[in-house]
Amino acid sequence: MPVNFLSLFAKSPLKPMYHHIQKVHECCKDLPEFFECVFSDDWEKALACQQKISAKEKEADLLKREIRLNLPNSLFMPLARTDLLDLVNQQDKIANRAKDIAGIMVGRQLHIPAEVKELFMKYINRCLDATELAVKVIHQLDDLLETGFRGREIRVVESMVRDLDMIEDDTDQIQINLRHELYLRESEINPVDAIFLYKVLEKIGDLADQAERVGSRLEAMVSKA
Repeated sequence: MPVNFLSLFAKSPLKPMYHHIQKVHECCKDLPEFFECVFSDDWEKALACQQKISAKEKEADLLKREIRLNLPNSLFMPLARTDLLDLVNQQDKIANRAKDIAGIMVGRQLHIPAEVKELFMKYINRCLDATELAVKVIHQLDDLLETGFRGREIRVVESMVRDLDMIEDDTDQIQINLRHELYLRESEINPVDAIFLYKVLEKIGDLADQAERVGSRLEAMVSKA
């Protein structure tokens, strides 16, 4: 059902930000199913998943455009319009990464050694922990607005941002381990495919990195309020 953005802005100038980050996270949530298809060499199903991810990324782009067009110049609150627009851009980059990951994998039909599946899926799911937490962080915006960006809600956001930092550190370590496992098996992988696999690993890690940036941007905005 189409979202009436003018109605959302009338209720709260921050509701659309939350609606957008939810759609962004939906892009990412399809990645575990997508990679299960990849490990099964079921490229027909993988392509269907990739198309779902791409469609959701386009929906996120449309939501971002609506925010840019409809976000009031004067918000009557201690948050700059430019800061909110920058925040939605940071959110949108998460969806872009999800689309890129699936696109590269399908475009080259990249094979991932079965021996690394458990660690690889752990990596994906830990990165999704970060994008899910980013949704919860943005969800705090309305509560922060209601309390005048003071009190317990500030501490809740700060705690969530610390958790995002911890998750991002975890994903960095898992990525290091995965790189090592792929290095040990490089002789079994087409050299060009190996280059693209390393690129995919980076882009998966970007999901957590970008989620952490979303949290940090919000924390910085709140600290100025």
